[in-house]
Amino acid sequence: MRIKRLFLSLAITLLAISASAQIGDLPRSTPEAEGVPSKALIELYDSLVYMPQTDIHSLIVMRHGKVIGEIYPKPFAPEYQHTQYSSSKTLVSLAVGLAVDENRLRINDRVATFFPEYLPDTISDNLAAMTVKDLLTMTSGVKPDWNMRNRYKNWVEVFLNKEVKNTPGEVFAYDSMVTYMLSAIIQRVTGKTVLDYLDEKLFSQMNIEKVAWEISPEGINTGGWGLHIQSESLAKIGQLWLDGGVWNGKQLISKDWIDQMSSKQSNGGDYGYGFQTWQCAYPTAVRADGALGQYVIVVPEKDVVIVLTEASFTNGKPQRGLFWNKLLPQMVDEPLAESADYEILKKREQEYQLPTPQGKKSSSQLKKIIGKSYKIEKSPYEWSEVSFDESDGNLLITITKKDGEKYTQPLGYKEWLTTEIAGFPPYSLNPIGWKEGLEGPFYAAGSYAWDKKALVMKIHYVNWVTALEFRWEWNKDGATVTISNNYGKNSARTYNIE
Repeated sequence: MRIKRLFLSLAITLLAISASAQIGDLPRSTPEAEGVPSKALIELYDSLVYMPQTDIHSLIVMRHGKVIGEIYPKPFAPEYQHTQYSSSKTLVSLAVGLAVDENRLRINDRVATFFPEYLPDTISDNLAAMTVKDLLTMTSGVKPDWNMRNRYKNWVEVFLNKEVKNTPGEVFAYDSMVTYMLSAIIQRVTGKTVLDYLDEKLFSQMNIEKVAWEISPEGINTGGWGLHIQSESLAKIGQLWLDGGVWNGKQLISKDWIDQMSSKQSNGGDYGYGFQTWQCAYPTAVRADGALGQYVIVVPEKDVVIVLTEASFTNGKPQRGLFWNKLLPQMVDEPLAESADYEILKKREQEYQLPTPQGKKSSSQLKKIIGKSYKIEKSPYEWSEVSFDESDGNLLITITKKDGEKYTQPLGYKEWLTTEIAGFPPYSLNPIGWKEGLEGPFYAAGSYAWDKKALVMKIHYVNWVTALEFRWEWNKDGATVTISNNYGKNSARTYNIE
């Protein structure tokens, strides 16, 4: 009876997720109607989904303002929000543009003038010279300190008291804390967080509601990372960007700002950096770009928007190369004849699934562990104790966290089973107070298989970004679990369990 109640609860949970979804808002069309062969999208999907060291979470392709292709390999789904890393930065640029449009600030304003209470006793010439534009172009002159957010609570003051080693405007140095300073400036001049300001000026008019953003210890949106948003909402933002700031016929942000943020402003990367945006290898293409592979790509030459979310250990070039070399060249200006490939495309979009653990469905070891509890020594993932159970061929693992919260995660064999978790998923970053501003609940999908007497299981945190893989082993000398994650190379670590 307890197991039946568990799966009834799971079904109700998933129904609640679906009911609260904000999806299907953008117009849809067939690829051929928009001058794109369905076969080109099939080839793109296959190349991305089967790329080594890559898990695709979502892909949306738009042309002429319409969605012509989208995939969410199981266990991911369109209603899930996705954690963004540095792709968040481009939305801060939009907020700065809105403030410039409203004459709340200018890009040549000096950064020091916004925070007089945090300035050092002696202000260097370089600090005095630093402008909003220098922050936008990642040429602040400050040497990046990626641990600053993990060690201090007064981020604005710490930043302003750092040595401005280079003349502002001259040397590109990519730094998420620079974007945080832009977020702080927006809050100083508008009285609103970046998220609240964007909601007032853009999101409320674009039907973007399911969005959150991490908040710093100072009560400021983190800016350079921490956006939590649905992929379709990112596609809307990409379309606004492509259309020069126009949404449904209304100019929400000036075309002048869109042009500036999309143009090369400094020498970052291979092709140049704009205002919190990246230039691309393909002519006219620009992108928002986040670690592990979150992209909003805008290609004016082809009237295309592409959104990709993933967890990848590649540098992103292979994925982008597929767009530049395989997809875009096959697009034409006129509609194409209907093709039987379209039905294959629609079927394929529903069939993609991320790899599940390989092995057998059961093992003689299972009877020995059912009902037993095991403590995990020194795990960094907040799990302190687990116990195993089974139901209808599926494995259940009940997880007790270090704070005492517990929940039961179902694990499917060759399929993914999803449930609500207690608390927060594991995170690849560790800023002080990072959970502030984020809205749960969070969900995880699990799958398992037996590799001889070792239990292998994987968990994807589906409205987040991270995943964990486990290998539980029992032998005469004791028991261990080896845990690895999808956000750090060579992350596997072995822990004793008892």
